[in-house]
Amino acid sequence: MSALFTPLALRGVTLPNRIALAPMCQYSAGPDGLPTDWHRVHLGSRAVGGAGLVITEATAVVPEGRISPQDTGLWSGAHVDAWRPITAFVAAHGAVPAVQLAHAGFKASTYRPWAPRRGGVPDAEGGWTPVGPGDQPFVPEYRTPTALDEAGIAAVVDAFATAAGRALDAGFAAVEIHAAHGYLLHEFLSPLTNRRTDGYGGDRAARMRLTLEVARAVRAAVGESVPVLTRISATDWTDDGWTVDDSVVLAGELAAAGVDLIDTSSGGAAVQSSIPVGPGYQVPLAARIRRDAGVPTGAVGLIVEPEQAEQIVAGGEADLVLLGRELLRDPYWPRRAAAKLGATPAWPDQYTRAF
Repeated sequence: MSALFTPLALRGVTLPNRIALAPMCQYSAGPDGLPTDWHRVHLGSRAVGGAGLVITEATAVVPEGRISPQDTGLWSGAHVDAWRPITAFVAAHGAVPAVQLAHAGFKASTYRPWAPRRGGVPDAEGGWTPVGPGDQPFVPEYRTPTALDEAGIAAVVDAFATAAGRALDAGFAAVEIHAAHGYLLHEFLSPLTNRRTDGYGGDRAARMRLTLEVARAVRAAVGESVPVLTRISATDWTDDGWTVDDSVVLAGELAAAGVDLIDTSSGGAAVQSSIPVGPGYQVPLAARIRRDAGVPTGAVGLIVEPEQAEQIVAGGEADLVLLGRELLRDPYWPRRAAAKLGATPAWPDQYTRAF
């Protein structure tokens, strides 16, 4: 029996298999962060393709939390209404719809990748002043952020919780907190980007405080039956940065705060870092956290072949595999993987016999 195609129970939700669509920015939202037909096709096709968990791109909890003006959001009732037909389609085709709740921090208000310009978007072109743990930009080309005071931090926590409640109204069955890739929560975690001297900076416990407050607030907002995941950067891949040892401690604290699975990515806080990119290069990070923190994990990063994904789950390195670029290339990868591994999942629709 294939481990990759066994169900995974997370609180009151059971994933039909261990394959997830990783959250990937599409930079294709409509005005004011509303999802469009692009998102229905992008997310829906991966549900039809057999992924057990389908996670949206980084979806901002406040307007100034968007990476680019073309990012999706979940800060109003209009967003709830726009997401509902998308989550309904995903669920109707057998996948669990999940939203990644995010705040880009000092990486906000930037041009989308294919824009003719790079760096920070000015106000005249729909940009805004970002916020962060301090007042230093990520790179000189980005906009200079405003340092959050304690009232601003409290507002961020409330925004995550409020967006989590809206997510349930929109039909999402799980939520993921984005605390990775140099965005706001990771900015507070990493000593490379957090140089505060108040209760939200300094030692590791103080730097973890915001992320844990968000986790507790999101758990309270969604109740006890809804899965809460958290994506972290397990290491900054550079000297004096956040380490996997730190992540083991954070994972344990997140679990105590009500988080059910650690989506284990890496990097993003350092301008210069040495990342050993290769097949499954982040899997050992997920395995370490799973083993030492005793917390379920998801593995992501150049997971390409069905046999590779099968071994990750069967070998106990992670409980879930998240596919990004491979599912962009082939939305039907899970169905092809099932055929290759000799698995016989009960696909819920008319496409079963095509594979």
